[in-house]
Amino acid sequence: MVVDFSKWEERCITALAAQGGDVAHDRAHVRRVVANAQMLAASESARLEVILPAAWLHDCVTVPKDSPQRPLAAQLAAQQAVTWLREWHYPAVFLTDIAHAIEAHSFSAGIMPRTLEAKIVQDADRLEALGAIGLARCLMLGGAMGRPLYTAEDPFCANREPDDRAATVDHFYAKLLKLEHTMQTASGRRAAQTRTVYLRDFLAQLQRELPAAPPSVRW
Repeated sequence: MVVDFSKWEERCITALAAQGGDVAHDRAHVRRVVANAQMLAASESARLEVILPAAWLHDCVTVPKDSPQRPLAAQLAAQQAVTWLREWHYPAVFLTDIAHAIEAHSFSAGIMPRTLEAKIVQDADRLEALGAIGLARCLMLGGAMGRPLYTAEDPFCANREPDDRAATVDHFYAKLLKLEHTMQTASGRRAAQTRTVYLRDFLAQLQRELPAAPPSVRW
């Protein structure tokens, strides 16, 4: 089945323009996830008919990071995406797999992707949390939520469990440094490994710049 992607992408962009978001989940984030997904799809020979709508609409419903409803965000986004795609007469044969790819992309939802396309959308979104982009998004969101950069007593979680509600650096240990081990595709793993090195280098540099001598950086 031949799908005119340009037409559907225009509709996704128009629909997203009316939706909310936060500093780390804006339209630029969506475009980068789409680009990541296209790159991974080319390497893994996956179906763009599923991947592109799922990537464009994976965050079409935004729930604040500190909301107790956050684990439901991907499910709500999948429901909204299918509603829109039905209204736009997108080929119905792809809708179930698109919905699953959106539901499974979320770290907090904890859903295991069962299709290659869902694996690619998950990897594409998680690459956004790594490297220079991931670092910038983490710092931006932490600032927007009023969190300090680090906890002075133990900045790098050497002797305590990380709590990313308390400090931005804790989020590296609670989530970001774990992501490379969750990647589902070979091409995703290669990209994640490179980007994770960047995050580790940032933490090491931060340790060197702190005025006191904090505990050693924990990996």
